[in-house]
Amino acid sequence: MPELRVDPLTGLRVLIAGERADRPGTDLRPPEPDPAIDPERDPFLEGHEDRTPAELDAERPGGSAPDTPGWLVRVVPNLYPALEADSPDPPREARIDLFSATGARGAHEVIVNTPLAIGSLGDLPVAQLEHAMAMWQRRIRHHRRHGTAYAHLFVNDGREAGASQPHTHAQLAALPFVPALIARERERCGAHAVTTGGASLLGDLVQQEVRLDQRLVDVDDDTVLLTPFASGAPYQLLIAPRRPAMRWEDEGQPTAAAMLRAALDRLRRHFDGVLPPFNLWVRTAPQGSDHFCWHIDIRPRFGTPAGLELGTGIELNAVAPERAARELRDA
Repeated sequence: MPELRVDPLTGLRVLIAGERADRPGTDLRPPEPDPAIDPERDPFLEGHEDRTPAELDAERPGGSAPDTPGWLVRVVPNLYPALEADSPDPPREARIDLFSATGARGAHEVIVNTPLAIGSLGDLPVAQLEHAMAMWQRRIRHHRRHGTAYAHLFVNDGREAGASQPHTHAQLAALPFVPALIARERERCGAHAVTTGGASLLGDLVQQEVRLDQRLVDVDDDTVLLTPFASGAPYQLLIAPRRPAMRWEDEGQPTAAAMLRAALDRLRRHFDGVLPPFNLWVRTAPQGSDHFCWHIDIRPRFGTPAGLELGTGIELNAVAPERAARELRDA
């Protein structure tokens, strides 16, 4: 029977309706893989540094000069940014009490995960994924030091997930405010700490999930892999630290590269060798946090939100997370 579940981290409601997976028209198969990258047209390929804006940062083991070959991970401004440091305020409307707008000030970066023509995070060797994710951490630290309210690190993996370039890359949006969804999680983490004498909300959730063993998929020395209780999409996954910590980007925190690669491998095996397109984002403590715990969310893309989801904001998931966990454990 359908269930209405509440996400413990955000308080948002989600409909879990597992029977809908069998209805006509529901397709939980990944689309055909994206075409192979054309090296001649790939602006992120090593040797094509002149096709991007001047780099902001890079890992260059041999000490090569900026904007030249010899890098492992490279950071450049987004050519079509959603935020800009000097974005001017728009003209004032006649009724400013009803119409509020400011310039979209901030930063929007692209982090090229590899110098090779590789299309997906799931195809990166773990060692290279470790280099890429260490750079993700470094760029979040950079923006935090410069007073950013929230640095949102995300990956659109595959054309169906919104990738405009086939070469694997992450993006970072340095925002001058804390988005509402993240603020809700910050507030719930703080409230849980108050009522429990300082305990971590996600830390307690992880302990419960390990004890119940219904949605636990994998564990390693540093992290756990779960299908969240109120998953908003089929086969959604969450990576959390075994020892709660507020900020993923802090020195000494694991990148979780090994667990991320294991998660993507499980998804690929479950879907007969085809990795679904997915979105990934990092949740780390925003400005004003006293209690929080970082996590990494992986959301495969199946289907299109329709009138119920778009009109109410309630997500509808046709695969119960308990079923998804069983299938991915078996993979």
